[in-house]
Amino acid sequence: MKPALSSPFLRACRREPTDYTPVWLMRQAGRYMPEYRAIRERLGFLELCKNPEAAAEVTLLPVERLGVDAAIIFADILLPVEAMGVGLEFSRGEGPVIRRPVRGAADLERLADVDPREATPFVFEAIRKVRAALKERVPLVGFAGAPFTLASYLIEGGPSREYLDTKRLMHDDPAAWRLLMERLVGVTVGYLNGQIAAGAQTVQLFDSWVGILSPDDYREFVLPHTRATVNGITAGVPVIHFGTGTAGLLELMRVAGGDVIGLDWRVDLGEAWRRVGYDVGIQGNLDPALLLAKPAEIRREVEAILRRAGGRPGHIFNLGHGVLPETPVDHVIAFVEMVHELSAR
Repeated sequence: MKPALSSPFLRACRREPTDYTPVWLMRQAGRYMPEYRAIRERLGFLELCKNPEAAAEVTLLPVERLGVDAAIIFADILLPVEAMGVGLEFSRGEGPVIRRPVRGAADLERLADVDPREATPFVFEAIRKVRAALKERVPLVGFAGAPFTLASYLIEGGPSREYLDTKRLMHDDPAAWRLLMERLVGVTVGYLNGQIAAGAQTVQLFDSWVGILSPDDYREFVLPHTRATVNGITAGVPVIHFGTGTAGLLELMRVAGGDVIGLDWRVDLGEAWRRVGYDVGIQGNLDPALLLAKPAEIRREVEAILRRAGGRPGHIFNLGHGVLPETPVDHVIAFVEMVHELSAR
C-alpha cells in the first residue's frame, strides 16, 4: 500500500506547503476518552498492547472522534525490551516497573538478545490492521523509545526524579554504558524498521527523559547512539525526534538527527525553530494543561503558537507532551478544529 504522500501531515514532515497546519496529539488515545476506559476495564495495559485487534481499535478511535491528521499506533516504548528478561510489569496507577534493573556490567551479561520480529509481532500485526482500516484517510505514525530513555528505565527500574543510578553508570563505567546503549540501538532500529515494513509511514523517537542531562553529558554519552538509531531507520521515512525538558539540548538533538524536532511546552516555538534551523520541521508545542482551560484561552494560545511558527512549511501542531487524563474530550475536539481553522492558508 503506497503512503498518502499528499496528506498535510506527511507534506509537513517534508517541509512542503500545506493548506493548513496538520495536528495530532501524543497520547491521543488514552484515559481521557471514555471509549478507551471501557476497553481498559476488560484488558490490562500489556494485554491491550499485545492484542492486535484491540490495539488497532484504540488507535483508530481518535481519528474518528477528534479529526486529527495522523494516527499513532497504540503500543509502549518498553515492549521491545520486555523480552530481554528484565521483569517488566505495568502496575495500575504506578506505570512501568522493571523488577530486575541493570546496574552494572554483570547485569548486562544476563540480558537476552532480542529480535523485535520475534518479540513484538503483535505490534506489527496491529499496524497492518490499522493501515487496512485507515486506507488513505490519514497517515500512521510508529514510534519507539530512544536508547537513552530505554536505558534510564532499565537502570532506574521505572520513572525517576533525579536519575542518579543512570548518571552513576554513565560516568563510573562508560564501557558498560556504551555496550548497553549499542544493544538498545540495535533493538530500537529493528523495532522501528519492523513497524515501517508493516505500514507505518512516519516514526517518532521518544527521548522522554533526556532533558535531565547536561549538554556535555548528552554530547558524550547519548548523541552518537541517537544518531546511529536515526541513521539506521529505513531511508525515506520521516523521523520525528522528541524530548522533554530539552531547551538546553535542541542544537545537539538537531545534530543527532531527525526530519522534525519535537518540542515540549517549556520553550518558545519560534525561537526554538530558529535555533535548530529552518531546514528541519518543528512539532509542538501547546502545554497539555491548557486543554483543561476554557476554549477561549485554548484558542488564544493556539493563535500565539501559529504566529510563532510564522506560516513556514514544516510545522506540525501537537502538545508539548501527552494528553492528560483529566482533559475534557470536547476541549480536544475544539482544539483540533481551532488549529485547522486558524491556520487555513
